[in-house]
Amino acid sequence: MQHSSFVRRLKIGLCSLFFALPLTTQAATFANGADVSWVDQEESSGYVFRNSSGVATDPFVLLSNLGINAIRLRVWVNPTGGWNDGADVLYKAKRAAALGQRIMIDFHYSDSWADPGQQTKPAAWSSHTFSALTSDVYNHTYSILNYLKTNGITVEWVQVGNEINSGMLWPSGSTSNFSQLAQLINQGYSATKTVYPSAKVILHLANGYDDATFRWFFDGVKAAGANWDVVGMSHYPPAASWATYNSQLATTMSDMVSRYGKQVIISEVGMDWTQASVAKSMLSDVITKVKALGSNGLGVFYWEPEAYPGWQGYTMGAVNASGEFTSAMSAF
Repeated sequence: MQHSSFVRRLKIGLCSLFFALPLTTQAATFANGADVSWVDQEESSGYVFRNSSGVATDPFVLLSNLGINAIRLRVWVNPTGGWNDGADVLYKAKRAAALGQRIMIDFHYSDSWADPGQQTKPAAWSSHTFSALTSDVYNHTYSILNYLKTNGITVEWVQVGNEINSGMLWPSGSTSNFSQLAQLINQGYSATKTVYPSAKVILHLANGYDDATFRWFFDGVKAAGANWDVVGMSHYPPAASWATYNSQLATTMSDMVSRYGKQVIISEVGMDWTQASVAKSMLSDVITKVKALGSNGLGVFYWEPEAYPGWQGYTMGAVNASGEFTSAMSAF
């Protein structure tokens, strides 16, 4: 019985491989992604992830089984407790790489969260001149990426900054001075290409539905000489009106492709874990809209689907209180 079971599984596997071969290049390379930067901190706090039968299972395996083929990981400079520093990122990247999942690295250039409301310089850089700050960005980006590469990790995408609608490394790199912001961006870009010449550099903004802000920002950094390959977007639509927000997101994406000749990627997307069926519909529609861009639509990354309900106050993960992934993730 054991032998016949093995043969049956082998035949199924070969059939799956055969039918997968004719896929288009885009379908084969589209990033079904998830940011799981919290995962090992949760595990260290005693949280367990389970399959649909309630059996404790490696969360990377669970996500892979759900079709997640790409993992996004944030990097902080000198974080409290070491979470999201280089060693922590490498640990998670190795777990993803072991399953063949592709890697996006998200540089915050801060010791903690960076987003439109806070872009705080790392404490170690706080008194540096602008010239020194450009070196800091290059050296930190190069150091982390080279460390990953030396340890066998291939990085496919690199975010230079996180949700930088208002710039980064305030006040030096705020959008009140696009010239300085562009110089900082170019240091991250250059360091990335030095380590991983084929990696794509993403500039990532919040509120993908807001095309006017995207135009204003990218017009500004383009005029200042910034280099980038991909426009990244965050997208957290309200459950009651997600269709409207998705439509506006599609407008922004198309505009970025036509206006700047750049590819686009949804770096973050999410919805409250209690709205799983709505989230699945929303996600499915986002994926369809990104794929409609053909080779210019690179992928969609759910933000922290493994976040337990209420973990650090966050409720937009995609696991239930037992650690089982909700139906939202079946959109992938």
